[in-house]
Amino acid sequence: MIDLSQYLPILLFIFIALGLSVLFVFLPMGVSRLTGAHKPNADKLAEYECGFPAFEDARSQFDVRVYLVAISFIIFDLEAAFLFPWAVSLGETGWVGWIGMMTFLAILAIGLTYEWKKGALDWE
Repeated sequence: MIDLSQYLPILLFIFIALGLSVLFVFLPMGVSRLTGAHKPNADKLAEYECGFPAFEDARSQFDVRVYLVAISFIIFDLEAAFLFPWAVSLGETGWVGWIGMMTFLAILAIGLTYEWKKGALDWE
């Protein structure tokens, strides 16, 4: 016979997690209905995406600057994600790690300069 009592803590954890998830989702909705904060109107229910409301055809073209700003955000977000572990491990990597990160930052700076010169950061 297999002893399933070892799985009881995992099962208990799953039930508690599901219970808290349901509580955190449905309790605020119920409280807002009871307190009167739930007052939907057309403006609150409208879709809002990419900085402007979607009133046109879904296949319409976006301005390319929206994508350029998004790509720039991703690049500099990745830069920050690489800088934190690098700073923590700099004592172990030494000069090789420092030169490698300065090369990485120089490449990103060249990309930012190119983007700036091409006018990708100008918003009208």
